[in-house]
Amino acid sequence: MDGVEFRLLGSVGVWDAGQWLGPSTAQQRTVLAMLLLETGRPVAVARLETALWGAEPPGSSRNAVQGHISRLRRLLAPFPEVTLVTSARGYCLTVGRDRIDLHRFRELVREAGGATEPEHAAGLLRAGLALWQGVPLADVAGRWLPDVVVPGLEEERLAALERRAALDLRRERHHEVAAELAALVGENPLRERLVSLLMTALLRCDRRTEALAVFRRVRRRFAEELGIEPGEELQRLHQAILAGRDQAAGSAEGGASEGGASGGGPSEGGASVVTMRTAALAVPRHLPPDTELFTAREDELAALDRLTLPAAGASPSAHVMAPCVITGTGGVGKTTLAVHWAHRVRDRFPDGQLYVNLQGFGPAHTARPPAEAVRLFLDALQVPPQQIPTTLEAQVGLYRSLLAERRMLILLDNALDSDQVRPLLPNAPGCLALVTSRAELTGLVAAEGARTLSLGLLSPEHSRALLTRRLGVDKVGAEPQAVDDIVSRCAGLPLALAIVAARAHARPAFPLGTLISGLDEGAGGADGGDGLDDSDDLDGLDVFDGGDAATNMRTVLSWSYRALSPDAARLFRLRGLFPAPEISTAAAASLAGIPVRHAHRLLTELTRANLAAERSPGRYGCHDLLRAYAEELTRLHDSEGERREALHRLLDHYLHSARLGDRLLDLYHRVPLALAPPRPGVVLARITDRAQSLAWFGREHRTLLAAIRHAASSGFDAHAWQLAGACWGFLSQEGRSDDHAAMHHIALEAAVRLNDQAAQAHARVGLAQALIRLGQDDESQSHLREALGLFGALNDHIGQGVCLIYLSVLHDRHGRYAEGLELSEQALRLYREAGDRAAEGRVLNNIGWFHAQLGAYGEALRRCEEALAIHREVGDMPGESATLDSMGHIHHLLGQYEEAIAYYRQSLAWRRGGKRALGARTLRRLGEAQLAAGRLREGGGTLRRALDLIAELAPGDAAALRTRIDGLSDVSPDRPETGGDG
Repeated sequence: MDGVEFRLLGSVGVWDAGQWLGPSTAQQRTVLAMLLLETGRPVAVARLETALWGAEPPGSSRNAVQGHISRLRRLLAPFPEVTLVTSARGYCLTVGRDRIDLHRFRELVREAGGATEPEHAAGLLRAGLALWQGVPLADVAGRWLPDVVVPGLEEERLAALERRAALDLRRERHHEVAAELAALVGENPLRERLVSLLMTALLRCDRRTEALAVFRRVRRRFAEELGIEPGEELQRLHQAILAGRDQAAGSAEGGASEGGASGGGPSEGGASVVTMRTAALAVPRHLPPDTELFTAREDELAALDRLTLPAAGASPSAHVMAPCVITGTGGVGKTTLAVHWAHRVRDRFPDGQLYVNLQGFGPAHTARPPAEAVRLFLDALQVPPQQIPTTLEAQVGLYRSLLAERRMLILLDNALDSDQVRPLLPNAPGCLALVTSRAELTGLVAAEGARTLSLGLLSPEHSRALLTRRLGVDKVGAEPQAVDDIVSRCAGLPLALAIVAARAHARPAFPLGTLISGLDEGAGGADGGDGLDDSDDLDGLDVFDGGDAATNMRTVLSWSYRALSPDAARLFRLRGLFPAPEISTAAAASLAGIPVRHAHRLLTELTRANLAAERSPGRYGCHDLLRAYAEELTRLHDSEGERREALHRLLDHYLHSARLGDRLLDLYHRVPLALAPPRPGVVLARITDRAQSLAWFGREHRTLLAAIRHAASSGFDAHAWQLAGACWGFLSQEGRSDDHAAMHHIALEAAVRLNDQAAQAHARVGLAQALIRLGQDDESQSHLREALGLFGALNDHIGQGVCLIYLSVLHDRHGRYAEGLELSEQALRLYREAGDRAAEGRVLNNIGWFHAQLGAYGEALRRCEEALAIHREVGDMPGESATLDSMGHIHHLLGQYEEAIAYYRQSLAWRRGGKRALGARTLRRLGEAQLAAGRLREGGGTLRRALDLIAELAPGDAAALRTRIDGLSDVSPDRPETGGDG
């Protein structure tokens, strides 16, 4: 080819006059391949990031993509016929499709499908296959293209090769076909079409024994790898060869129509042939009207293009296109998307588009039977009534026969399940079945190889775009706060947004804010109510009533709910009691009071019905409107006692699971927490070691905060303050001080309502510890003094000791070391009276610290060595780490910098494993020791790492360190490490 050309079918690159020009790196080749695969269409940056780095691109990924685009522009600049432009939707490379080998291949395959002479068709296919230079996209970076795109491209190649081999058999080129396919069958032993062609070629070469041997090998592979027998075509061919017949020629060569496989007897089969002639000119255009207001969903439209791409580029006779299933919750816009996309691509299906509403979910209590849908299709294809067979099987055979050699789109809307859809699937190449359903239709995916597109909620930006499209820029721009409120409360559900927009059109004089005011009323939960009263005020979803069943949010959701089993329906209702974004399987089991395995089955049912979404393995969420509907249902169908007991079990799950995990973390300066046993039916999380504890808290800490808030607003005050106490260790060690303070503010309010002195003391000391981290020393000291008095009145020595320790921390921060030492000595006496050996070791370390601050280094080391011995005696590794930190500090004060560095590094060995907040302080001291030892660059780098952590975990301490770093000078090089005292 003259001029520039692009290659994808092998190594990716740009060629000019036969000379390779680039790109020179694998990542640039990935970007180029993505643009060429969708030439003429914008490719979003997010898709380029996925292709390059997978699901977790680095923080610099957007800049890296821009760099690759810039280099590609320089590479393509000499060629005016090539443009690479940037838009809000991404990057678009435009070039003639005949200059891209993949698109030339597809065009040759398409032309071969329309050729009337076998020899001409075979020549076109041979020319297309000659463009392949090996494995496609062979030298790109990342796994996305090789894992997702390449298999589809290989399928196109094999399909074209099978067609060319079948044509060669018709031209009696049996020996060439047998030689070529022997190796291909070895590479693809489970590809039945290839096997059939090879067996036919061998038979016609008078190699009957080898043909039978091929079948035996393939049959064994099917049994060993899949546990099934080969398909019907291979079985018939095998029997024909055994009988000495060459009766498989039509099948192997593609001469028989696949569409007529399900005939209904001789007379009905004859009628089908007549009918195909009489209906030959029928071109149905049955799609519902498209909407001019279609908004967003660009990624989903592109996904549908990709899912159907192989068939779009291949000939109608290349292969049967897999069904495509759009799933999603009620009101998410499945039908709107399907209809809009169908209108966009209808020119790819020139022989017509069929549509049927299968009524799987709707006002009718029964779904449309497949027989009724098939009859509608036969009518649409203008089949005379007298020629329609009587049995469903024969009607399906006739329907599929009519689709043979046609390119049609069949839109099966609102399907109930896979069984309803199967009889309506075409088996003719070039035809596509596009299915929408609230159910996942996993059976269709497993058995028919259907491809799925799960339709999610709209983002806030796309939600605003939808409102702007429907209401106009002026209306939306005039009330930005009301629009934000509508977007938030509609939860990204297009139907809800459309209903609100319709109400705005009907009441143009009303401010937008008044249109969703009903959401401020009604049942609790979303606004902090207890969700347990039996009020008849159910306004929460009333605002989303468009005037008929199809535009009433409550009614639309009810169609999914009523299809559930009784147990799944109960779990769905109870889920409305808890306003958290997601819950685990164990939490759901506790909520319903059922075993985990049963809960998993019910959650799977809810997920398949799109009434829940598995957002990560074992964690299930739902959008706010679904939860509001569930809350309405539980208040209508479950007694107040049942609801309260379910919420009690759920809160017990979080409380006792958190306590279980908390015990595996460091109990540093903590007051023991005594809990009542969990209710029957409560399932605890599986937490057996420290790593699992940290992982569980990491997943659940936002849910735990929601649980504390909901417990406090629902009359479970004891759970509220105890949950805060059970989360103390994780929040403290991870430096989540804002959450720590928020939880304990709620805990203190709950404890005051209970008039429980012990609860108030626990809440105050927990709150004080968080406030210390946040730099709010005066308020912290006030809470500690209050807690000290309460613990004293309760004669709780450990509680008093904890208060004294934190008060000493405040004295230390303000340089009042003598007062801090005195408080620590008091705490030591209290711990010894209580017999708490671990706490004794901890406070001895503090005493050593204060002696060091006062200049008594010998006494400081002696006390720290006492502490270290106790830590090792009781196996307190966190305490040992803290004491090693103190000993490093003492050696630093003695001028023994290398010894100090060694102690700090020993301390960090444990603290890096999870105690990030205290580890940040040790890191800071290590940096200071390195500076004092003359390691200026090393020390400066360590201090900067410490600042990053401290700014995140203890912002109250960050300003002084930032000033210290700003004052550093880098002019002196690091001196050699001698290990001396310095």
